[in-house]
Amino acid sequence: AEHAHPVILPAGHRIFAEGAEADRFWLLEDGAVALDIQIPGRGAVVLETLGPWTVLGWSWLQPPFRWHFGAVARDPTTATEFNATRVRAALEAEPELGYALLDRFLPVVIDRLQAARLRLLDLYGIAEERT
Repeated sequence: AEHAHPVILPAGHRIFAEGAEADRFWLLEDGAVALDIQIPGRGAVVLETLGPWTVLGWSWLQPPFRWHFGAVARDPTTATEFNATRVRAALEAEPELGYALLDRFLPVVIDRLQAARLRLLDLYGIAEERT
């Protein structure tokens, strides 16, 4: 808790961009956030929309600490923002806490990657139908 603070993200606010430094993460409390990926010739394509009581951000867990996706607030969103650098240091100091957190984050990572895979398959299928 000492590494966190409340934030309000206005609708349309880009929270982070794909490839930028992943130095924070959030617990969404209210609102909605769209995860997107930049596709050449198409621009930003939404992969998934996250709602309340969802974790936003997992790229801070492993080097090179760069966002794999982008994120934009779709609605006004309230969240708790965590300083990833400080949380990583706390996890290194307390390996049991680190294991517990990773155990909770791994399903998030798997769900996000599955959602991205399905959305990209859907987009690829649409592109194939047009040709």
